[in-house]
Amino acid sequence: MAGLRDIDFRHHIPSVTFVTLALLVLGGLGSIAIYLGLYNIAADAPHYRFTYWLIENLRDRSIAARARPIAVPKDLADPRRISSGAGLYTEMCSGCHLAPGMEKTEISQGLYPHAPELSRASDHSPAQQFWIIKHGVKMTAMPAWGKTHDDRLIWDMVAFVQQLPKLSPAQYQEMTKSAPMDHDAMMQNMSAPQNAPLDESSPHSHADGGH
Repeated sequence: MAGLRDIDFRHHIPSVTFVTLALLVLGGLGSIAIYLGLYNIAADAPHYRFTYWLIENLRDRSIAARARPIAVPKDLADPRRISSGAGLYTEMCSGCHLAPGMEKTEISQGLYPHAPELSRASDHSPAQQFWIIKHGVKMTAMPAWGKTHDDRLIWDMVAFVQQLPKLSPAQYQEMTKSAPMDHDAMMQNMSAPQNAPLDESSPHSHADGGH
C-alpha cells in the first residue's frame, strides 16, 4: 500500500496537449476519408462489422428510450383492429417485410440493411413497433408513416403485426381478403378528427388508440 501511495499517477496520464493533438489528428484523418469518399455507401456493400454493431445498438437504444412512455391500447386483440391492420400491412409493408408464404420481392432483396421479415418474429414491443411505424428509421427504407396516417391506423398495423408470426400462408390470405376496405378507400373515409395529429406525449391519446 505504501508503494502505491508513493506513485505519482500524473506521470502516467496523457497531457492535455497530447490528447488535443491526438483528437485533431483523428479528426483530420476522418475528414480526409469523408472528402475522398473512402467509405463505400452502396447498399450492396455491407458495413464493416464494427460499423454495423454501432449502428444497430444506436438504433435499438434510441427506439427503446423513445417508446418507453407510450401507453399501449388495451384492445390490440380486437378482430376489427387486426383486420384493418391486415389491409394496411398488405399495401404498405409487405413489399419490404414480406408475409407468410410470400417470396422475396425485388425491393426486399435490394434493401440494406435488410428489412426484418415480420412473419418470423419481432424483437420489439408493441410500443416500440408503434414508434417505428410512426416515426420511421433514418438511413433505412423505413418511412415515417405518421406523416400521413393517424395514431389509430398505426395501432391497427401494430395489432396485425403482433398476430403475423402466428399466421399460416392460408390464414394470411384469408385475413387480407376480409379486410374492411382497400387502403385508398380507408384514407378517403377517415373523418377529420381521426386525421388530426395526436399529442404523443399524452398517454390518453395512445391508451384509447387515437379514438
